[in-house]
Amino acid sequence: MADTQQVDPKAAQKAARLAQQISGFAKAHGGAEGQVAYIGQRGARIVLVGADGGWGDLVAPSYEIAQKAVEKAGITVHEDFDGEFAAKVKTGPYEWKRMAGIQVGG
Repeated sequence: MADTQQVDPKAAQKAARLAQQISGFAKAHGGAEGQVAYIGQRGARIVLVGADGGWGDLVAPSYEIAQKAVEKAGITVHEDFDGEFAAKVKTGPYEWKRMAGIQVGG
């Protein structure tokens, strides 16, 4: 008996849209790597880090859709956001000011 796994057309369409965004980010930043993190009922966060150190993120409605999107985009995916992967992120004065503001209640 053949596997007749149903594919949700809306989920496939969302994964394809996310994959296009990921590919666009990669093209704009000389390549990209990512990490997918489950964020509860809200779905999954796809963190992207470009070869140039630029970074961004996307939210998918489910972990499965996020996984399909990064797979379709063909980027390297890391298990965790740490070590050498995290060290590739370049932050500027804006990010440091925001982080400092959060720390002091701003």
